Amino acid sequence: MVARLVAVNVGMPKDVPWHGRTVYTGVYKRTVAGPRMVRRLNIDGDGQGDLGGHGGEQRAVLVYQLDSYRFWEKELGRENLTSGQFGENFTVEGLPDDEVCIGDRYRIGAALFEVTQPRVTCYRVGLRMGEPRMAALLVAHHRPGFYLRVIEEGEVEAGQEIVKVSSGPEAMTVEELDAVLYLPGHTREQVERALRIPALSPGWQGSMKTLLEQYDERTSGSSSGSAGLSAAATAPPPGWPGFRPLTVTHIQPESRSVFSLRLAAADDTALPAALPGQFITVKVQPEGDAPPLIRSYSLSGPPGTGTYRISVKVEPHGAAGNELRAHTRIGDRLEAAAPRGTFCLAEGANPVVLLSAGVGATPVLAMLHTLARDRSTRQVWWLHGARNGTEHPFAQESRDLIAALPDARSAVYYSRPTGADRLGVDYAAAGHLSAELIRQLDLPTDADAYLCGPATFMDTVTAALVDHGLSASRVHTEIFGSGAALTPGIKGAAAAPAPHQPPGPVGTGPQVSFARSGLNVPWNDAQESLLELAEACDVPVRWSCRTGVCHTCELALMSGSVVYSPDPVEPPGEGNILICCSRPAGEVVLDL
Repeated sequence: MVARLVAVNVGMPKDVPWHGRTVYTGVYKRTVAGPRMVRRLNIDGDGQGDLGGHGGEQRAVLVYQLDSYRFWEKELGRENLTSGQFGENFTVEGLPDDEVCIGDRYRIGAALFEVTQPRVTCYRVGLRMGEPRMAALLVAHHRPGFYLRVIEEGEVEAGQEIVKVSSGPEAMTVEELDAVLYLPGHTREQVERALRIPALSPGWQGSMKTLLEQYDERTSGSSSGSAGLSAAATAPPPGWPGFRPLTVTHIQPESRSVFSLRLAAADDTALPAALPGQFITVKVQPEGDAPPLIRSYSLSGPPGTGTYRISVKVEPHGAAGNELRAHTRIGDRLEAAAPRGTFCLAEGANPVVLLSAGVGATPVLAMLHTLARDRSTRQVWWLHGARNGTEHPFAQESRDLIAALPDARSAVYYSRPTGADRLGVDYAAAGHLSAELIRQLDLPTDADAYLCGPATFMDTVTAALVDHGLSASRVHTEIFGSGAALTPGIKGAAAAPAPHQPPGPVGTGPQVSFARSGLNVPWNDAQESLLELAEACDVPVRWSCRTGVCHTCELALMSGSVVYSPDPVEPPGEGNILICCSRPAGEVVLDL
């Protein structure tokens, strides 16, 4: 069959009402007649509302096939599908997903195109189709469609022949690559083939590299595609399910507002090893009949001891920190979930930069302990900011660890030093650990940097490191409390209030605890999923497809179990759940 361009579809982004919110999206396309100029980033008259997931040089033109239209008309029982219905720019006859390969080049009219990746799974195609499951159906039925990069700009017009100019290396079809990332059963050989295709878009290359790293860590067998989709899926499985009692064996003040608790197994057996940088979640029981407070604390102690050390910042109005400091005694027991988290020290020989402010020192201190234990020959930088010596936790401990390393250097900054603080001994200079100071340090640009502290601190320092020359992929961050939300296309999402109880009647179902947000909420059957409950509470969430495909919403399930509807296209990592399509089967605690 001679492939041809059936229709050219364009549309500028617009506001669309959806579930009581407003989505800014360019998924609504209209068919245009006559020639239309195709440029490097867009077709004239076309635009995308969310450039994080669509558009740009690698995704300038979206293609969907007439044969798939016929398939969906039968599958969905629809007879009213028209060109542009799937948000595509080019509706084509021919070019099926199981024949077109990544890297293939095609000429249409005066323009030359190259295939870069399958369609990104996104809830907006379901919004346009009036079918919420559409993102999952496209993957499950192997009909995603694909994106083109514009190699040569030029005019195109419906009815023109599509001429194949060259074939992509590795002969990996759009359908096959889509299945590698989104479906189970792929092989290492497929991942390696994908990485040998120069035309593959950078985002998909990153996902394939993550999958390959998972194969390297496991040495054999197949890897989960979700590892290429979500950082949560790359974390090792938890050392135990739910919560278990741990005994407080030591209490140590670290500064005026920080103290540490050492925890051991109640039966004196060694606790499972944790990765440097991980955290545990504990239940803090207030006096009286109040429900427990659930909080997460980074592990700050040395590895391989069979025990855990957490370090707690006591804020003036912090309920859990004040409760722990006032009432915890040696011999007490705390219910704790297993270590979790992906903010972990990576192996390698390149330099390591550990940056922290205040109690943010806790996870990077665990990394420093690991480097010192291993007598690492890596170049290590320890950079810390504190108010003064009374608010400088682990001051002597970090000095001792740095002294034990053959190639380590340290710079500590006090924003408000006291007369008792010794310049050149206790701290290097007065002031905040700022972007300007970072620029003056001449840090190695091939380093992996690990940052923990307030959000503004990490934003400014991250920008300074990247501006200095570090790759953004080598700058790793960890924050206390809820992470940043990802709600693609939703207008006004950044202005959400602090997490709160949901409006309306109180639910009668099992308790849902949002650990990072410090919120306990009874389940309400008015919500279809845990994601919808979190949204009703303004708990920051991350999602994209909302149908169990993309794994953007994947997170750790601290305790309890869930049921899925619909079932995910591929299950999440062990100990994790997808909140977009799950409901609690009983009381649950979420890392959210």
